[in-house]
Amino acid sequence: MSRTDARMPASAVVAAASAGALAYAACTQQAFAGLAPRGAGAAPQLQAAASVAGPAASGLTSSSSAAVGLLAAGAAVAGARSRTARRAVEVKKKGVRVVDGKEIPWNLFSPKAPYKGSTISKETITTQSRLVNWETTHVVMRHDKNLPYLEGQSIGVIAPGPDKKGEVPAKIRLYSIASSAPGDDETYETVSLVVKRVVEVEGKGWCEYSNVELPDKEFPEATKVYRGVCSTHICDLKAGDEVLLTGPTGAEMLLPEDPTSNIIMLATGTGIAPFRSFLRHLFHDKGSAGKFKGLAWMFLGVPFSASLLYDEEWKKMKAEYPDQFRYDYAISDEMKNKEGKSMYVQHRVMEFTEDLWPMMKLTKTHVYMCGLKGMESGLQEAFGPLAEKDGLVWPEFVKQMKKDGRYHCEVY
Repeated sequence: MSRTDARMPASAVVAAASAGALAYAACTQQAFAGLAPRGAGAAPQLQAAASVAGPAASGLTSSSSAAVGLLAAGAAVAGARSRTARRAVEVKKKGVRVVDGKEIPWNLFSPKAPYKGSTISKETITTQSRLVNWETTHVVMRHDKNLPYLEGQSIGVIAPGPDKKGEVPAKIRLYSIASSAPGDDETYETVSLVVKRVVEVEGKGWCEYSNVELPDKEFPEATKVYRGVCSTHICDLKAGDEVLLTGPTGAEMLLPEDPTSNIIMLATGTGIAPFRSFLRHLFHDKGSAGKFKGLAWMFLGVPFSASLLYDEEWKKMKAEYPDQFRYDYAISDEMKNKEGKSMYVQHRVMEFTEDLWPMMKLTKTHVYMCGLKGMESGLQEAFGPLAEKDGLVWPEFVKQMKKDGRYHCEVY
């Protein structure tokens, strides 16, 4: 099953992307260049926000001749299953790229020519804990079908600023999309994000420098308070507020097309965003629910019970699809692992390795990670000994999974 079959045919998604590109041709004349993988080498203006920025664009960004473009597209189709990651190949159509031989919407709107969307709603979905950055919000924004996207992609948000460098508007921040392609209302007119309000206070955890006028209203005794520019902008949005959007972008976290695939998901905090988009597509949306025939198993790590995200949604899905959806969480400050220490997501995974390891060895099983970088080493901690028992070397096993397009990772 094509990932677009359950909603609209691939041609329709591309047509929507192309229509958006034509309708906003003036907006897409500027090249959306400079995207780089998140990390030390990423372009500073495009690095992820601390609240889970989405994946950076992958693939070729330089312009090429028509012949080279055709050759690149052909290579993408022929080598789709042998690549380390899903790399996007540039094609002539504005707002479209070829990924694994299929056209998907791509960067219809750029930082220099963003789409002016509007805020529909904003809801705080966590309750207060002892953490200063306890607040996480679910924000729904309207794009009126001008910014089509697929599950697993990201969009950029441009805050008014000033940012930490004093620039106005602030540099773009990328966020993983938390809604399925039809949006939470299934109209194809909206997009949702899950964003943590970044707050750092000296004496209450890490705080390198201050960017607010002191004394701060919430923390009047603190000598340093930092508030994330883009996360604050998003978390302060009210219904009707304008919001500047870019994208969509990203190909690393796309769902497999085979409806019998198994999907193992590991998330920390707002790294749950792409998995909410997956799960609503698989088990919720009227156009696609019921077509998935595999097993989806998600692990979520958070510090407190008050930090659990979308818990009621997962419980409902598990009740409706008990044989196809499993959901387990690790609450680090409230649960203990078998050694009596804090329970992190890899420790929760370890409790089910007898079930998970045989799944991981199946060629139809895909593993996804989104959130803190420690999950990768945690996965080795969980499965390394089992791989060794089977005569396998874990790093080589992961390398092969990447070549097969079964290992998808967006961590920071």
